Amino acid sequence: MATEAAPMDEKAKRMRDLLSSFYTPDPSVSTSVSSISTSFDNINGPSFDADQYMDLMIKKSNLDVLLQRHVQMAAEIKNLDTDLQMLVYENYNKFISATDTIKRMKSNIFGMEGNMDQLLHKIMSVQSRSDGVNTSLFEKREHIEKLHRTRNLLRKVQFIYDLPARLQKCIKSEAYGDAVRFYTGAMPILKVYGDTSFKDCRRASEEAIEIIIKNLQTKLFSDSESIQARAEAAVLLKQLDVPVDSLKDKLLEKLEQSLDGLQINPEEASKLAEHNVSSKDEESNNQGPAKIHKDAVRGFSEAMRAYREIFPDSEERLFKLARALTTMHFENMALCIKKRISAADFLGIFRIIWEDVVLMDEVLPEASLSDLSAEAAQVALKQFVARTFSHLRQDISDTLLKFDINQKEVVDGEVLKVVLEASGKAILQGTADIFQEFRQLLDENTGIFVKMNDLLIGWIQKGFQDFFRSLESHFLVLSGKTSSPNEAEGLLEGKPSEKIHAGLILVLAQLSVVIEQKVIPRIAEEITASFSGGNSQTFIPGELCRVFHAASEKLLQHYIDTRTQKISNVLRKRFKTPNWVKHKEPREVHMYVDMLLQQLEEVGKEVKQILPQGTFRKHKRSDSNGSNTTTSSRSTTLHSDKMARSNSQRARSQLFETHLAKLFKQKVEIFTKVEFTQESVVTTTVKLCLKSLQEYVRLQTFNRSGFQQIQLDIQFLKAPLKETVEDEAAIDFLLDEVIVAASERCLDVTPLEPPILDKLIQAKLAKSKEHNNNTASS
Repeated sequence: MATEAAPMDEKAKRMRDLLSSFYTPDPSVSTSVSSISTSFDNINGPSFDADQYMDLMIKKSNLDVLLQRHVQMAAEIKNLDTDLQMLVYENYNKFISATDTIKRMKSNIFGMEGNMDQLLHKIMSVQSRSDGVNTSLFEKREHIEKLHRTRNLLRKVQFIYDLPARLQKCIKSEAYGDAVRFYTGAMPILKVYGDTSFKDCRRASEEAIEIIIKNLQTKLFSDSESIQARAEAAVLLKQLDVPVDSLKDKLLEKLEQSLDGLQINPEEASKLAEHNVSSKDEESNNQGPAKIHKDAVRGFSEAMRAYREIFPDSEERLFKLARALTTMHFENMALCIKKRISAADFLGIFRIIWEDVVLMDEVLPEASLSDLSAEAAQVALKQFVARTFSHLRQDISDTLLKFDINQKEVVDGEVLKVVLEASGKAILQGTADIFQEFRQLLDENTGIFVKMNDLLIGWIQKGFQDFFRSLESHFLVLSGKTSSPNEAEGLLEGKPSEKIHAGLILVLAQLSVVIEQKVIPRIAEEITASFSGGNSQTFIPGELCRVFHAASEKLLQHYIDTRTQKISNVLRKRFKTPNWVKHKEPREVHMYVDMLLQQLEEVGKEVKQILPQGTFRKHKRSDSNGSNTTTSSRSTTLHSDKMARSNSQRARSQLFETHLAKLFKQKVEIFTKVEFTQESVVTTTVKLCLKSLQEYVRLQTFNRSGFQQIQLDIQFLKAPLKETVEDEAAIDFLLDEVIVAASERCLDVTPLEPPILDKLIQAKLAKSKEHNNNTASS
């Protein structure tokens, strides 16, 4: 009886044991079948000791456990009684049916003995008649068999006599296989009777065979013959007992030389792959390149099969030839990948290679070509994925450098906008095309590709991760922000960074924003939908978004720095050229002001093509304790009615008073974070230019006229600069700083009279208006 925790199969075993004991009268048999355990607590065992079992239960169990075990055993006893009763009921009908069957068999046996006697009598009668027929036909049968043997002998004799003529016919039709078969079949007779009855036939046959041997040897070393024909010639020569072992090296060299004709030419690989697919679809029988290649490889495989049978000791060399052909196939595939092929062409070439491998593997399974091909296929597939991303980066770079971004086109047209749209489209469309290509690879049902699905998904994810990282580095190289160790790979071909147009930098900055906000999330969704899984998740969109966010800020700042540097060069030439100590009285606003405004106007036109328009807000002077505030206390407006007119001593006294007043001026926030808006970029550029102007002023020493020239130029700049920027307070502050710096470096601080200042400014405005009208009319 089993315990409560026994599984269901234990109960089934117990029932089988009970049935076996019921139907087996021998106790020894029952014991051998039904023994489950020989332990003392096995109630169903023959060696069960009830007293020992009870003593153990009393020692180990308390009263509750004993009562529970009592109830459990009572339930099991009832179940066993029920099972036994059901067993008797189920077998009762079977016992009745068996009794009826035995009765029917007993009734059917009666009368069978008489039928058996009749059958035996008929068999004896047939046997006696058969013996009579054999006795009467014995002599005739012997005569027929003798005639049949004679007929066969005559046929053989006739075949020997006809053998020379047969061999000559085979020579004319070049059916050397039939000739060898005829000759080897007649050899036993010719060896026995060739010197007597068939002397002439043997001599004529041997002469014909000598001609056949020469022809076969000629075919064996003929370059115009196929590999399969040479192999057949070698087999026939061996059947004729011609020693061919001495020809082994020459034959294998010929076979090795034939490898060049079996290679997949990289220049024609795409056409070969396309024709292979079309021939499978249309089942065309024309001699296309795919069928020609397949027939050549099949001939090569048959030649290896024949040479292996002819030269058993040449297996290792044949293995090397098969591996060499497989290796050359994948090397040519690598060359095709470098020349940029589509996924369809890649799969077409791979199918051709795999068919070749299967053909050779059937002939030389010991060469392990499947394992070699699997490793090479992994390398080729990984290389194809990497080159696909490399080609995409090349397309994006070509799109960026496709347009001639020169000064006139940037100012008069919208080339930057066109470049941005084209490059953004190249990235979006290029990544979509790449996904389409990779889906074809995943859908390929070739066994080796199915095994590489996880690896392929991992390579694709890592490929996108590395692609965007390299693209970010490539953007920095194109912008001149960083230098690349591979300048040719950077596609600038040694183009110096100072010759890079600032507009391209601005395009790269905005393109980085597009990649961060549109391209990377879209690719992440596509990878999650179709390319998830693999060995590891190596595509991390959050990290790439951070990379391009930082790159966009770097590039935007680099654009501002580049534009500022160009304007600073104009300012440097302006302040280094004249002798400011001997400067003449100002008669008009200096032309560098026009150049400065022209450069800023170009900046405005460039940002309007690329950047969105932000919320235009005018910053006023306000208290600020931030990290970007200036600590200079030299902000003031030098009103001409407060300055000394002719007395330099008085002017210096007023300048001292001005410095004291600046201690109580409000601090102005000058440099704030650059935003991707038109106003923010233009404002930051103007601020940096004015800071450069201030520094150049500080490096010079001015006389009175030189100071007045600076005053005139700065006064003229106030109006147009305030119209283009969003932070008037900072511009006012920086312009005042330039005047203060000039006054500090002036030997005689005497500003211009307000009427004279206004007159010169109005004259400049009139002249500029006239120039603009003439330009517009022309």
